[in-house]
Amino acid sequence: MNLTVRKKIFLYMGLLVVIIGISHSVTNQIYMNYVFDQFRKEEISAGYLNATPSEQIEVLKKYVTDRMKWIGPGKGVFILVIGLFFSLWISGVLSLPLRKLMAAIERVANGDLDVNVPVQTKDEYGKVIETFNDMTLRLREAEDARRRLIADVAHELRTPLSIIQLKLENAHQTGQNVPPETLLRLYDEVIRLSLLVEDLHVLSLAEAGRLNLDRKPLNLTKRLEQIVDDVNMEAEENGLIVHLYSKAGDVTVTADARRITQVFINLLTNAIRYTPKGGNISVVIENEVMDRDRLYVSVSIIDSGIGIPEEELPHLFDRFYRVEKARSRHSGGTGLGLSITHQFVRAHHGFIHVKSQLHKGTTFTVYLPI
Repeated sequence: MNLTVRKKIFLYMGLLVVIIGISHSVTNQIYMNYVFDQFRKEEISAGYLNATPSEQIEVLKKYVTDRMKWIGPGKGVFILVIGLFFSLWISGVLSLPLRKLMAAIERVANGDLDVNVPVQTKDEYGKVIETFNDMTLRLREAEDARRRLIADVAHELRTPLSIIQLKLENAHQTGQNVPPETLLRLYDEVIRLSLLVEDLHVLSLAEAGRLNLDRKPLNLTKRLEQIVDDVNMEAEENGLIVHLYSKAGDVTVTADARRITQVFINLLTNAIRYTPKGGNISVVIENEVMDRDRLYVSVSIIDSGIGIPEEELPHLFDRFYRVEKARSRHSGGTGLGLSITHQFVRAHHGFIHVKSQLHKGTTFTVYLPI
């Protein structure tokens, strides 16, 4: 049976009352036995036995009354000691989870996030401890993410900066005019840096929930037709054709047209990049898809490319994450595209589902609420 803290306090206080009551009764019984034994030894004599019953009662009453006036203070002290002892024990039992939690909070305040308090009760204290453990887990994850982000940003910035520095140092040392091809290479690296910084800025806004969205009714079918038409030139250069299929008529959603366009551009660009020549890429639109008791529009980007290992799927939307070999720095961009895509869809209260098989292809499905 799960008891709340209030019920536990009630039960413990009831137990304390019972203990005090029993102590009171026992001490009375013991002392009364002692008084009557003493009366028998001190007062019962020939004179007492020859007295009338009423006189005997008066003698007994006076003797017991005289002796009972001494038991009050002693019994009070005894019961007080018993009460304090059990009150201390009860308060220790009730406050033990809080003391453990306070010790853990002090460790967190001192910077130790590797804290986990055992949950030994299912009352309010247990729920607070569970919440605290969940909070410290999220703090550890956030700290790990922060460290990874710093390391990843430093890694991504190092290469273009090193190239720019090396080229400029060579030009300075030789004292010659910089040839156009060198300036072009420097310009490419500056563009790479600018894109990286812009992507990081947009991603940080989206993750913080501060991304401004210009939501308006958007004919998603028409917009996807334009996107497919835009990417078909790149697809044809890779020996591919992108096909659009709609299982409904014109589908309208409330969305930021620019952000949603970037979502599908990112997904289609990835599909083209990792689908070998002669493969297939399809965009399939479905209306009124039910998921978790809500209606969505779903858009699936299906390719017959190289696929993604199953163990890599949970990390696809992490910052700077690249599937080994398949997503190199030079062929895979900054490694922020899928992270941005994921955050843009979340900002529209939707979600993305991905499934993939090695050497058989990958399907990204975007769900947007109707």
